[in-house]
Amino acid sequence: MRTNRVRTSGRARRLRTQVVAAIAVAGLVAACGSDGDAPTEEAGGEGAAGGDVSIGLVTKTETNPFFVTMREVASEYAEEQGVELTALAGEFDGDNEGQVRAIEDLIAQGVDGIMITPSNSSGVLGAIEQARSQGIVVVALDTATDPEDAVDATFATDNFEAGRLQGAYVRAALGDEEPRLIMLDGTAGGTVDTFRHDGFLEGFGLEEGDPAIVGMENTQGDQNTAQTAMENLLQRSPDVNAVYTINEPAARGAYAAIEARGLADQITIGSIDGGCEGVQDVADGKYAATVMQFPAEMVRQGIDAIIEAAEGGEPPSGFVDTGSVVITDDPVEGIESEDTEWGLENCWG
Repeated sequence: MRTNRVRTSGRARRLRTQVVAAIAVAGLVAACGSDGDAPTEEAGGEGAAGGDVSIGLVTKTETNPFFVTMREVASEYAEEQGVELTALAGEFDGDNEGQVRAIEDLIAQGVDGIMITPSNSSGVLGAIEQARSQGIVVVALDTATDPEDAVDATFATDNFEAGRLQGAYVRAALGDEEPRLIMLDGTAGGTVDTFRHDGFLEGFGLEEGDPAIVGMENTQGDQNTAQTAMENLLQRSPDVNAVYTINEPAARGAYAAIEARGLADQITIGSIDGGCEGVQDVADGKYAATVMQFPAEMVRQGIDAIIEAAEGGEPPSGFVDTGSVVITDDPVEGIESEDTEWGLENCWG
């Protein structure tokens, strides 16, 4: 577990215009990349709300740009609200034991609330139950627990819908071509991975096991792992014409392998994340489209909900969809999208 201390129900789909409005109200935040083993520091101060409220944030890793952005936004917003924040992370995507230790540490500190992006949707349930039994509000960010009501509330992308949008776009972009699809998944057992995978297949119009799926590998959402997986899959299926990727690091790895084989013009790559680097990759033609999510909005809404509960208000409950938007410079009929200029202005807001 790495430590960096920095002082409702139902899957309702938000309209694109609601996402834009939310960003306009909340402000824009861009991802900056990892600082590796960052020094320990505290942030917090006198704000309009929060008082003596203390909150813990537990992310899957501290190196993935998505979670780097979450930590940065959480630190800034906690300071604005006068909240004490402790940010912890697993050593790697899938480090369930590290996340359990992080929750136990936060329980020992006596925090008022915990925000977590679970690496394993069921592996942290015991620690979450222990926290809630002591009156600590627990909310999931980005990744739902299984069952979903193991936490008080979830603030996240509707990942099935995000996957469906990616699948529908990639299939439409192929036109009349018969699909030969490779799927680069994330980590087995995660709800995000399952929802995005299943949503993609629905949007693409395929069922699991369809012969059009010519290859599939788990990548843990890691660029190097994805590149190796793609290199191996291309050896077996060089005539692939479509690639699903669980996130943008996986998409970058896939593109590196595809470009090295001279197949970039043959293959349509889709992804999900919407980070500034990913949007620039779309603008540069490395992949056709990405589905933008809004981690900054997840964090801000999570902090607000915990503050309200800690100050005697209603605790949060249910699933809150924080929205998703297709980003591409090659729009297709029937799929609402924004171009990369808009994407670079709003990435991860």
